[in-house]
Amino acid sequence: MTEKTEKQNGILLQVRELKKYFPVTGGIFSRVIGYVKAVDGVSFYIKRGETLGLVGESGCGKTTCGRCILRLIEPTAGEVIFEGRNILQLDKEEMRKLRREMQIVFQDPYASLNPRMTVGDIIGEPLEIHGVARGAAKEKRVKELLEVVGLSPQHVRRYPHEFSGGQRQRIGVARALALNPKLIICDEPVSALDVSIQSQVLNLLQDLQEEFSLTYLFVAHDLAVIKHISDRIAVMYLGKLVELADKEELFDNPQHPYTEALLSAIPIPNPEVRKERIILEGDVPSPIDPPKGCRFHPRCRYAQDVCKQLEPRFVDIGEEHYVACHLRKQKQVA
Repeated sequence: MTEKTEKQNGILLQVRELKKYFPVTGGIFSRVIGYVKAVDGVSFYIKRGETLGLVGESGCGKTTCGRCILRLIEPTAGEVIFEGRNILQLDKEEMRKLRREMQIVFQDPYASLNPRMTVGDIIGEPLEIHGVARGAAKEKRVKELLEVVGLSPQHVRRYPHEFSGGQRQRIGVARALALNPKLIICDEPVSALDVSIQSQVLNLLQDLQEEFSLTYLFVAHDLAVIKHISDRIAVMYLGKLVELADKEELFDNPQHPYTEALLSAIPIPNPEVRKERIILEGDVPSPIDPPKGCRFHPRCRYAQDVCKQLEPRFVDIGEEHYVACHLRKQKQVA
């Protein structure tokens, strides 16, 4: 897809064949004996103003994928096209300037805030680093941001330990908003919070998206949360995307056996409604030595010989519904 086509389609971020391999060392001389293929050829795009949900089991590579996009972790291969520029080719100074446009909200609101800094210093730090505001102007901007995320401007002199988990995550959101970014990667921002607080933070993120025209990549493992906030959903398994579609299409018409199993695990708040629960057999294979062919075939109830030999391509089966499965047609008939 060309830069002109991306702009015409309103695409903000394009990820192409992104890979991240972590070396595994062993022996007396600590030689490289293998690689953990955390992200292995992932491709997707995000349109301006939308939320793409990235979901999968723990260890599937979704957090690594998000951090590679921001170059918090350097990718092994692939392309990350942001507004027509491949950010993996940018030098340190160019990347520093671009970071104003791309921010992250971390999973753990306790670990992501420096306990020795006040809230004012935490939120104001990016303003100083990028030369946006200093002194009285910075303090004014910090207080505005605190109000935006539902906190009192009087909290500016407090420390992180004086806040609850939900309030700390709001501080993290305020810090991410400080530089008026276009893209925010939300790395499981509500998984460490109580259920009642989760809804407040999710609603806050949606309100901020509408107010500031934000684009989100929302990483999570909770399908209920993903469905609530996302426009489209990408399902990841063992370093690869297995399905991507509009959220309603994905929930109503899952085409990959792994997606089917995930959706079957969602509880229905009605004791009179019975639902078939698909239990996946075995454990997730090691990313150091993933299975040949389809990586899901050892746990798939539809698996056939072709699945064990040939890796399925990630293809569009119509209306921007992408799936990587040899047996899609057979599964629909079954």
